[in-house]
Amino acid sequence: MEPPVHPLSALFDQLGLASESGEIESFIAAHRPLRADTKLAEAPFWNPSQKRFLQQAIADDADWAEVVDELDALLRH
Repeated sequence: MEPPVHPLSALFDQLGLASESGEIESFIAAHRPLRADTKLAEAPFWNPSQKRFLQQAIADDADWAEVVDELDALLRH
């Protein structure tokens, strides 16, 4: 059985952020480019609970990991 794949909007909901398409685009535009030497979860714009969620999703290779990687890529370009 395949793990569920979450859309980017669901990740933003999970992080407590506005999740409409335009709001996601605005967030990415406001916070890019993320420095190459900065891990996504260590970026200065996350609050402690957002940081923990991102760290856990990546460490556990949870079903959120794919969309977290997508956000990481979007913030670096």
